[in-house]
Amino acid sequence: MTQTVPPPSTSAALTQSKPPAPDRDTTTTRIIAGATVATALAAILAAAFGPLAAYGFVGVMFSLVLLATAAQTPIFATYAYLVTMPFTAGIDRDKLIPLIRPNEALLVLLLGGAMLGAYLRILRGDDVRPRFYPLVDVPLAVFLLMATIWPLASLTLRGSAPSGTDFAQTLPFIKLVMLYFLVRYTVTNEHEILRCIRFIVWPGAVVALIAILQTLRFPPVIALLETFWSSSDNSAAAAALGERGSATLGSPIATGDVIIISLILVFCCGARGLLGRRERLVLAMTLGAGTLAAGQFSTWIAALLAGGLLAWRFPNLRRQASRFAPLFGVALVVGAPAFIGRLQSIGEYGGYAPESWLGRYDNLKYMFLPHFNWVTTFMGVSPNPVLDAPEKWRTVIYLESGILWFLWVGGVPLLAAFIWLSLRVLRAVRPAIRHPGAFGATASCLEIVWLFLLVLTVIDPHLQQRGTGDLVFTLLAITVGGIDARRRA
Repeated sequence: MTQTVPPPSTSAALTQSKPPAPDRDTTTTRIIAGATVATALAAILAAAFGPLAAYGFVGVMFSLVLLATAAQTPIFATYAYLVTMPFTAGIDRDKLIPLIRPNEALLVLLLGGAMLGAYLRILRGDDVRPRFYPLVDVPLAVFLLMATIWPLASLTLRGSAPSGTDFAQTLPFIKLVMLYFLVRYTVTNEHEILRCIRFIVWPGAVVALIAILQTLRFPPVIALLETFWSSSDNSAAAAALGERGSATLGSPIATGDVIIISLILVFCCGARGLLGRRERLVLAMTLGAGTLAAGQFSTWIAALLAGGLLAWRFPNLRRQASRFAPLFGVALVVGAPAFIGRLQSIGEYGGYAPESWLGRYDNLKYMFLPHFNWVTTFMGVSPNPVLDAPEKWRTVIYLESGILWFLWVGGVPLLAAFIWLSLRVLRAVRPAIRHPGAFGATASCLEIVWLFLLVLTVIDPHLQQRGTGDLVFTLLAITVGGIDARRRA
């Protein structure tokens, strides 16, 4: 007679089939233990070899943690760079890290971690294939070639050997393309896009607040900026430290660009009902005041252009314009010192142009234009757009014209590559601006930013500015990645 064994109860079966639940406090304990051991080792190194050894040890350990985290969670690399970029991009080389800027070192580290994680996933058998979108990727590759290889080859063809400074001047565009691919292949859904938006606009609001306090000459802010974000060999930045909002980017132009891009992104999100209402109000008021505090005519021109484009693209924003009138009044009062100070410079030395524009005209006429002829106009003058000043009151002279910057660095080929890339970007983004949600907001912001970028390029070189190019290429990467994903789906 066969004996029937009763089935185990449900709770007993689950107990037998499931492994024991891991202790939730194990990870926290390991982190605390690791931090304690690292602190003890740093103290021992400081006592034995001095503080420099301890700083180096802490830096290496911090880099390993960032590398491992980016490899484990690639999207962390994008988030970490976006949050820290406005505060590290303005620190000069050799200030904290030898030879490179902190944001450049951070990007290389985070990108290396993300690539290591992708390689390990390929070994595991995951489908981690790079996507190619010819409409934008081909002109972007040509633009990168003309901004890096062609200027160095042009020097060689004209019988000059490129110097270390010439090679260094080609690195910013390599960094921007690296950032483009990092963002494009790590941001994959709407939730991540919305987080990226917040990691752009909130640091931008902090930069705007710093610029406001700077123009109000708040002593702690001035002292902090003088310590890390001012350069003794950059007389323009040093002079603007108490007059215009250079903030943590070390440049009023770059600060104004970051603020205005963040403000446009907030309005594009508001038109789609993204972000909270109070969040939008706080951001808009802070960024609006920061736009004035930047004290930069190009920023104010960009704000007017962006306002017109926003009103054209989003009729609902036109209907809500009366609600924002008190907000604009508060922003005007807070940012008034820098605004009034800049207006007072108009006509100070005769004519109807600001003093800085008169100096810029003289620099272009007497220092840069004499270098152009039919050969250099086509092939470029030099990868380095900075000249040594013949006067004693300044050390260097910067090329302050966007069109001439392209011709100086890479000649007609570089300018043509930029125009081709611009046309392709505006063509690619056109169908994306109709999408709702965070993806559509990013695409709309990119279109408006690229349009005013084309206008401002006549006045200043903006795409290669610290912070400006980072945000523009981040918006481009998110938009192209979203377009490609929807096309494949």
